Amino acid sequence: MSLTEQLLRPLLASPAKPLITHYDDTLGSRVELSVATTVNWAAKTANWLVEEFDVEPGDAVAVRLPAHWQTVGVLLGAWWCGARVVTGTEGARVAFVTPDGTSGAEDTAVVSLDPMGRGLTEPPSDGAFDYLGEARMAGDQFSPLFPVPGETAALEESTVDSVLAESRSRAAKIGLSANDRVLSTVEWTGPDGILGGLLVPLAAGAHLVQVSNADPAKLADRRAAERTTADLG
Repeated sequence: MSLTEQLLRPLLASPAKPLITHYDDTLGSRVELSVATTVNWAAKTANWLVEEFDVEPGDAVAVRLPAHWQTVGVLLGAWWCGARVVTGTEGARVAFVTPDGTSGAEDTAVVSLDPMGRGLTEPPSDGAFDYLGEARMAGDQFSPLFPVPGETAALEESTVDSVLAESRSRAAKIGLSANDRVLSTVEWTGPDGILGGLLVPLAAGAHLVQVSNADPAKLADRRAAERTTADLG
């Protein structure tokens, strides 16, 4: 079973529960995703990767994106279809990059990071794809075409089983549970950032309040407004 299924399946009993809240202190934006909305974006991404790029279990998908609510859909969608998430773009089947990012992958998907979920204002150059503009048209439900065994590489060289075990272990060590609301300023840079900043809260079933471009002077207000119970970063 894929990493995404194992992370999200325990949460499906409460589809309306908030799962990800993303603040960008530079833009002054706040976006909240429920369990259902997160699953929906992951399914759309997985369907798009399979239908547009023929991604199969073990194929490398590069993700060069900041900690952001759109990155959640990209990562979970990639894992759902069995992709191996990497940070280097060379040799990747497809790379997800920011509008100013570069790619050495076979194909490139540009993620607008628009706080309202809008696609790019102008078509991307050099045959790249507008992720938000195109993936939103994909199906809302995903059924894997191929099984994703636990020994499939999921995050660089780490397997589905090892990533899940490490995420659960770290969550247990810091005492996270599904009742927690976790404020994090951890950047999802490299495998450890993705694991520690995103997968640990998800493995616990906790509500992640991610603050990007954090203004230290506003963090106390964020904790109070979101009633957070734990901090990461």
